Amino acid sequence: MGAHKVLVVGGGGREHSLCLALTNSVMVAELYCAPGNAGTASIANNVDISPTDVEAVVEFCIDSNIDMVVVGPEAPLCKSLADRLIQANIACFGPVAELAELEGSKLHAKQVMSEVGVPTAGFKILNNADQIDIALDDFSENPWVVKRDVLAGGKGVLVTKDRSEAKDFITDAINSDGKVLLEEFLPGQEASMLVVMDGSGFVCLPPSQDHKRAFDGDLGPNTGGMGAYCPAPIVTKSVHEKVISRIVRPMFEHLSKMTIPYRGVLYVGLMITESGDPNVVEFNVRFGDPECQITLPLIKTDLFTILHSASMDKLSSLDVEFHNAHALTIVLASEGYPYQPIKGRIVRGISNELANIGLECSWVNHAGTKLVENKIIANGGRVLSCSAMSKSLSGAATLAYELIETITLEGGHYRSDIGGQILSVNR
Repeated sequence: MGAHKVLVVGGGGREHSLCLALTNSVMVAELYCAPGNAGTASIANNVDISPTDVEAVVEFCIDSNIDMVVVGPEAPLCKSLADRLIQANIACFGPVAELAELEGSKLHAKQVMSEVGVPTAGFKILNNADQIDIALDDFSENPWVVKRDVLAGGKGVLVTKDRSEAKDFITDAINSDGKVLLEEFLPGQEASMLVVMDGSGFVCLPPSQDHKRAFDGDLGPNTGGMGAYCPAPIVTKSVHEKVISRIVRPMFEHLSKMTIPYRGVLYVGLMITESGDPNVVEFNVRFGDPECQITLPLIKTDLFTILHSASMDKLSSLDVEFHNAHALTIVLASEGYPYQPIKGRIVRGISNELANIGLECSWVNHAGTKLVENKIIANGGRVLSCSAMSKSLSGAATLAYELIETITLEGGHYRSDIGGQILSVNR
């Protein structure tokens, strides 16, 4: 075993996925997760600290001699957790607050894209109710895309053809935030690219596609994500080359010149036009959820080595390898999600055995779960996801659906068409 003590910050499906991958690293001697969930409790030491309590996290790291921190969610990064850890001479995978503003402020991200020349949708900044009707008229030929300029936990975007709904959302956002962005609608297919980046270089992970709507057929309200698969066929070799040349490399050249360069993962949300041209929908400054759950298993190189190298600006010295395989995950959500999820119900059918992650395997990624008297209890909207990896996407889908059908949660629901655009099947 290695001598490194690692803390993963966060308590969702992304963080359980990170812990599973780090557990398999020979470089990790002790693994902690703050606050963690029922899944991380069996593979790491859960620490009862809020991710946004920056000083408490830093104090724990100093007292426990933590060697590296992997930050899962965006809020601690925007609250300067990486800055504080660097000051304490603790390696951190996650950008400093100045660079985390790429997710913290949609307007800032747009300004950076304009400066760097990254393709993205046109937009208007609205800060007065008198501007709303004229702006809506200007973008009236397509659905309206409205984005709040704050951290909103994935719920700060509205895409609608209903003028009154758009107007109400804009009005509420101006009243609460002072301003809001109204964007040009970009037609096409969405995909995601996770890019590990530091001051020395970058590594593009396999592209993925997730399913945002709550119900089959992309119906119902937007969610944090109901499932995902990887790699995404929409990102062809030609599209991939354009993403690197037009988006990733210009962003790397910009971010690597900062006083403290970007050290973490840059989530590139893409809209790919019918002609194969990629545009940026959004940047996030952390692994996506549930994209993380199906991207990490496809990495053949030791994950700790990748993350630690990035935290030390040594990423360019690595040759990162990937499995030639497909992965797919299906989210099991609580009754009432995404509006008012019902918590406290027992989840049954989850094996106590350590997850076996690899080809032709399936496993559970815990998200909103907690242990109460040795029972797994639903403690959030997205409770868990069932993931699988296979030589084919259809094989991964079969394995993941076979697994989720063995798990029960009263009122729980999941989509039966994850990967359906590619597979053309419902379950």
